[in-house]
Amino acid sequence: MRSRRLPGLDGTVTFCHPIARDNADRLRGTMTSAFSHGTVHQAADDLQAAITADPAILALWENLTPLGRNEFICWVEDAKQATTRQRRIRRTVEELVEGNKRPCCWVGCIHRTDKAPSPWQQAVLIDKKAKQA
Repeated sequence: MRSRRLPGLDGTVTFCHPIARDNADRLRGTMTSAFSHGTVHQAADDLQAAITADPAILALWENLTPLGRNEFICWVEDAKQATTRQRRIRRTVEELVEGNKRPCCWVGCIHRTDKAPSPWQQAVLIDKKAKQA
C-alpha cells in the first residue's frame, strides 16, 4: 500500500499509512543542518530539494545508513530521461515515508569500490553497457 502525504489546513502534513505516521512522529525534530550523501554518490540539487522540503522526510533520510542513501542516489542518477528522474525522486520520498531503507526493485549500485559487482550486475549492467558503447 502506498501512503500519501496529506497537507493539513494548518500547514502540517498527515501520513495515511500508519507506519509512515509512526516514523514521521518518532523522527520529527531530529534533522541536522548538513545534508548527508551516500558512500559513493553525492545527491544532486533536485533530490536534495525534494528531501529537505519536509523536515520529517529529511529526518528519515538522515537516519538511513550511508549505503542506503547511496542506493537511493544511484537509483535516481541512473535515470536516462528527466521524467524518469523526477518520478524516481518522488518515489524516493514515498519509499522513505513507507519505511524502506533501499529503493524497491533496485539491483544495487555498481559504482561501489568496496565490493565486487554480483555476477548478475556484471553480466547485465556492466558488460551489456560496454557492448552497446
